[in-house]
Amino acid sequence: MRVLAMLDGTPADPLTPLIRVDDLGLTRGDGVFETILVVDGKPRELGPHLDRLANSAAMLGLPVPDRARWERCVQVVLDNWRGGGEMALKLIYTRGPEFGDGTPTGYAMGLPIGEKVLAARAAGVSAVLLERGYDPAIVARAPWLLLGAKSLSYAVNMAALRHAESMGAAEVIFTAADGSVLEGPTSTVVVASGRTLRTTPPSSGILRGTTQGALFRAAERAGWVTKVEPLTVRELKDAEGVFLASSVRKITRVHTLDGVALPETGALHKELTALYESEY
Repeated sequence: MRVLAMLDGTPADPLTPLIRVDDLGLTRGDGVFETILVVDGKPRELGPHLDRLANSAAMLGLPVPDRARWERCVQVVLDNWRGGGEMALKLIYTRGPEFGDGTPTGYAMGLPIGEKVLAARAAGVSAVLLERGYDPAIVARAPWLLLGAKSLSYAVNMAALRHAESMGAAEVIFTAADGSVLEGPTSTVVVASGRTLRTTPPSSGILRGTTQGALFRAAERAGWVTKVEPLTVRELKDAEGVFLASSVRKITRVHTLDGVALPETGALHKELTALYESEY
């Protein structure tokens, strides 16, 4: 089950070729995207996702996304979805055809949640630490590296996940050249110690987490302390719980890191998941 809508609000057949072969999003990864969880017809954190889409577009020098058109496009997908209670909603925004008139390509697509994602939510994942290859100090002085933009150029992230699989793990936690913790290829890293939750700041060149943001809001209301600050690998390994937060996987616990079993976090994971769900 898939549902596709173009940016002008027109429904389209997702099995019919629609993208020009010279679209720069296809040939060069020159574009941005977002993935949003929809539950019972309601998109979660749509506003923050559209904010992040606009921020990524600005970093790439793309035309400012027309928010009203995107909201209308999203609604078309929601109105036509017949695939069950949950859906992954993808927003794609590219520079458009090479040598075109400058009009960007934009569309939204609804997809079912994969079985691997559902299994990871329940059972947790094993992860390995992999170097991302940059020092956070370079972020401010090298904007062309697009650190912190959710661009379509995800080849490195996918290669990292394949490398993890070759090592017998399912997930990756990237580290920086200075040894600090960054993010997962498709997730935000959250650690728990006592009644404190911590995550790495976007200034380190990572995406601002929408799911992590929802979790932190709920946790603060429940009396937790939340901190957005640099995190070392040692602190990661010493934490009472390590979690990956992402739109479609929600709050997923990491049970093994670099082949070493982490402390049991079943009860803690249940509590954090309940806090996150309380936002909706």
